[in-house]
Amino acid sequence: MALDRQRIPVLEVDATPLRVPELMAELSRFVAEGSTRTVLGHNLHSVTLTLSDEGFRNLYQRSDVVLLDGAPVLWLWGRTGKAEGPVMDYRLGTTDWLPALGQVHGLERIAVIGAGAEANAAAVKQLESIVPGARVAGLPGEGWNGDLEDQAVAWLHAQQPQLVLLGLGMPLQEEVLQRRLGDMPPAIYCAVGGAIEQLAGFQKLAPRWLGRMGLEWAWRLLLHPRRVAYRVLGEPWVLLWLLGNRHLKRQIPRSGR
Repeated sequence: MALDRQRIPVLEVDATPLRVPELMAELSRFVAEGSTRTVLGHNLHSVTLTLSDEGFRNLYQRSDVVLLDGAPVLWLWGRTGKAEGPVMDYRLGTTDWLPALGQVHGLERIAVIGAGAEANAAAVKQLESIVPGARVAGLPGEGWNGDLEDQAVAWLHAQQPQLVLLGLGMPLQEEVLQRRLGDMPPAIYCAVGGAIEQLAGFQKLAPRWLGRMGLEWAWRLLLHPRRVAYRVLGEPWVLLWLLGNRHLKRQIPRSGR
């Protein structure tokens, strides 16, 4: 059973609006099926990449679940009036649903790929407490290169996980999925960005009231100005240009009739 995709107004991308209990139910279904699945999320950064990169766009179009991650994406979808209950319940950044993984039926093997060795190990311990009885294995992703990527694929075949948290940052984690998903064993592959460090306590989460106001970008800019300055201050202008260009291209044929 395929999940319904819904169009995000203005941004011209599709997503799979789910709340935490609904996502846990889908993950339970995926675990029972035992096939390869992907879970991604849409924020303004991913939307920009989707509109500008064909490989990235194809990955998102093929994905089984595309969650509403960034606040602007959520707000625009909320304008459709399709939310059942509070719109904010549909905002699922990775750290919003990872604590609920204990609700996934049959989840016994988890792999965590990404972050430095200490953060990875701490995230593994945290997941062991979230999903009691599950075997959780970790592979640090610091200094990612072709050799480490090959090692990771071989490691996954040895571990045979049901759920893989791939936290290499966007767009590297998505590029790995584009290159190697067909080489990896059947599992649910979730692109989780910096959530491994956040789960480990190595990276501070923005207060939830900031998230409800859509101001997490200000928190990240304050803590990591060099890392996120372009994404926060520059990339929105690129996105506006991409959307404007697409709109203009649609209008030109009409004007020529």
